[in-house]
Amino acid sequence: MKNNLRTAPFVVAVVLACMSLGGCVVAARPAYYPGEYVAVAPPPPQAEVIGVAPAPGYFWIGGYWNWVGGRHVWVGGRWEAPRPGYRWVPHAWVHEERGWRMRPGRWEAERR
Repeated sequence: MKNNLRTAPFVVAVVLACMSLGGCVVAARPAYYPGEYVAVAPPPPQAEVIGVAPAPGYFWIGGYWNWVGGRHVWVGGRWEAPRPGYRWVPHAWVHEERGWRMRPGRWEAERR
């Protein structure tokens, strides 16, 4: 019985700590908002090793520089299956009056 009385405060403290952390939500700030301006120009594109396509008809979407944590970070390219009726518009950094802004890559409907 003596051991139970000595460990009771420790157990209560652990339970309270777990309960307080259970309600804690930690969420990272998104790396970059496409409308956000950046003062630093992106570096030149990196050379990428392009392997073999995973299936016939797939095409390579080149990598791009993203803005993460106050610096440019390279995001490697990837293979994509074609989407009939659409074309891929690559990521692009555009220099505007307020700084550099990234236009994310996207699928765009082909004009007929």
